[in-house]
Amino acid sequence: MFSDLPDKNGHFGEFGGRHVPETLVPVHEAVTEAYLKYKDDAGFRDELDYYLEHFIGRPTPLYFAENLTAHFNGAKIYLKREDLCHTGSHKLNNVIGQLLLAKRMGKKRVIAETGAGQHGVAAATGCARFGLECIVYMGEVDVKRQALNVYRMQLLGAKVVPVTSGSRTLKDAINEAMRDWMAHPDDTFYCLGSCVGAHPFPMMVRDFQSVIGKEAKAQHLESEGKEPDYLVACTGGGSNSIGLFNPFLDEPTVKIVGVEAEGAASLCKGTIGILHGARTYVLQTKTGQILNTHSISAGLDYSGVGPEHSYLKDMGRVQYVTANDKDALSGFKVLSEKEGIIPALESSHAIAHLKKLAPKLSKEQTIIVCLSGRGDKDVDEVRKLLK
Repeated sequence: MFSDLPDKNGHFGEFGGRHVPETLVPVHEAVTEAYLKYKDDAGFRDELDYYLEHFIGRPTPLYFAENLTAHFNGAKIYLKREDLCHTGSHKLNNVIGQLLLAKRMGKKRVIAETGAGQHGVAAATGCARFGLECIVYMGEVDVKRQALNVYRMQLLGAKVVPVTSGSRTLKDAINEAMRDWMAHPDDTFYCLGSCVGAHPFPMMVRDFQSVIGKEAKAQHLESEGKEPDYLVACTGGGSNSIGLFNPFLDEPTVKIVGVEAEGAASLCKGTIGILHGARTYVLQTKTGQILNTHSISAGLDYSGVGPEHSYLKDMGRVQYVTANDKDALSGFKVLSEKEGIIPALESSHAIAHLKKLAPKLSKEQTIIVCLSGRGDKDVDEVRKLLK
């Protein structure tokens, strides 16, 4: 059963685990112990449920995209509207869960990494709410192309640290955050934004994000009286997609598709290696050097992927495909023009795949797409690109 994973050591088959420097082993063990202690604790769950409803705004709607459905002239398309969450994406689901854990562990200083800036904004938002110091590491390239989100983080009281090493994108932001954690293991909590890294983060982030799929499953059953035929979500590190997919993994009739950025497609083009503490599919040279990536969307611009996604690929449970920058821009435009919803460039990759999938299906079949975030942050970048 897919729901039984990972094992006690954080392995999804051959993937995952904890491949970290010796100085980080005790802090990972402490987070694991605290999470296993509190994840089913009634007080913790009640507090988390309170913030999910009253602070984040859950449940988010499962919206029937009638115009988009007519446009593609095939299956019925439903959008899981994570763009309507407070801060504009799914990221706060995980942040609130991790920060409630940090509070119980007595941590006062929080570090985070961010690519598109949405996890950074969510971390800054949560830290403002709970009175915690917040430092966000962000690649210099992403600082420039996501300037609005940088300013939002600063407004919320966070310190944004531009990372100038390597490709100056998400991979390097994670590297710097891990270095910070090694230097400050006692008072610092690393609020990791995706289902990547060493155990327990892939499990913990998945669990906090699975609220997406649990809601979507109940909502679709109420609307259609059956399970959906397809799930589609963009996959970079993979938190929004694993959140949607997880509650459906043991439903054999539901087909599942993850859409990677073509220039950062570790599942479609990578090989097995170690990145940021986990064994997973990685874009790397034959000698194990991590390759630079490219995507129009900063949130998908990452050289690896969460280890559970690697397991699901090898097991054949999820099909992973790619969309290029042109596809993503097309998805961005079609959703904006047909439904009056401006999607994040990350989510636009999932929307783009509908052009290939929806027309091949009957009008009685259904697709749920995770609309992981709204596109306010990307409008200026898209304006420049479309010129």
